[in-house]
Amino acid sequence: MNILVAPNAFKNSLDAHRAGEAIAEGLKQSKLDCQCRLFPVADGGDGTGELLIKHLNGESISVPVHDALGRPINAHFGLTDDNRTAIIEMADASGLRQLKTMELDPMRANSFGTGELIKAVLDKGVNEIIIGMGGSATIDGGAGILAALGMRFYNRQGEELAPKPGALVDLDHIDTSNLDQRILNSEILILCDVDNQLLGPQGAAAMFGPQKGAMPDDVVTLEKMLSKLSDIALKQTGKDMSTVKHSGTAGGAAAGMYAFLNAKLVAGADSFLKITDFGGTLKNIDLVITGEGSIDEQTIHGKAPAAVAMMAKQRDIKVIGVAGKVPLEPTIKLNHLFDKLISINKTPVDLDTALKNTRQNLVTIGKEIGDYLVDG
Repeated sequence: MNILVAPNAFKNSLDAHRAGEAIAEGLKQSKLDCQCRLFPVADGGDGTGELLIKHLNGESISVPVHDALGRPINAHFGLTDDNRTAIIEMADASGLRQLKTMELDPMRANSFGTGELIKAVLDKGVNEIIIGMGGSATIDGGAGILAALGMRFYNRQGEELAPKPGALVDLDHIDTSNLDQRILNSEILILCDVDNQLLGPQGAAAMFGPQKGAMPDDVVTLEKMLSKLSDIALKQTGKDMSTVKHSGTAGGAAAGMYAFLNAKLVAGADSFLKITDFGGTLKNIDLVITGEGSIDEQTIHGKAPAAVAMMAKQRDIKVIGVAGKVPLEPTIKLNHLFDKLISINKTPVDLDTALKNTRQNLVTIGKEIGDYLVDG
């Protein structure tokens, strides 16, 4: 039997590649005579850039940038397609993983470091930029990125403002005259891991602000700032960044790049599978095993396991989904995508224990799946 193991990352526990290795290890320990191929996947979230570089056999290059709080760090970008295409992961420069929990401060954090990565790839002469934007520590509407590329922000008195949310509450207009023109001659594709819009109760501030350290009062201020930025962008560019699907991605950074840099916002999972030719990998495959930390009704709204399952089902390939948490009674839509859903936690456990045991549990499940396919 030919099995394709194509998991997303198990958040806060295993990246997609190591999750796939664990499942494959279990299959090899089972009674099943099988050939396993690993194809770790992503949906625009943290880890997307690194996986794309590996799948496309790209070259990874380290450059000095600044993290979300302005401290010097090194971050990476990838070059593929004879150096015509660059791959950037926002989290590598402006991500939550660069900060300690006690350092989270969305009123100060900005995306300037990601803008520095963009400038670095422009210096390489690329004409296409692919950005995975998940896992950011910022809610600045992309102001940091725009500042790194030459834009300046001013209040009504003509005083320049730092490209940080706390200061941009007083924003009145944006000077784009010094924008690095090379960026306008580049095609920018942003792989988004959420489809939320910029503003409102499901927007960048209200929905994702608390995860990034925002207190209730901060959420109100951040919403006000993003609304003002959106109004100014509409006035100056004619683009309404507040209504675009995916505009809430990465604290609104996707929206800012859409309005000012003509970036294209796309569903991350589907685009990842297309860019990496996942469909071609399904040739001669008898079974696909995918998964991530949780599979539930939200999974069908753009998450990687659902995209994997959908593509497999189009080729009449059976799909097993594994996760730390699955519904006791899957919905009709989930049952349509997955032939079987399996929790890797056999008994109720606390989150810390579940995260600690993820690898071993995936090995165990891999073996159980293999044995089940033999014994029934």
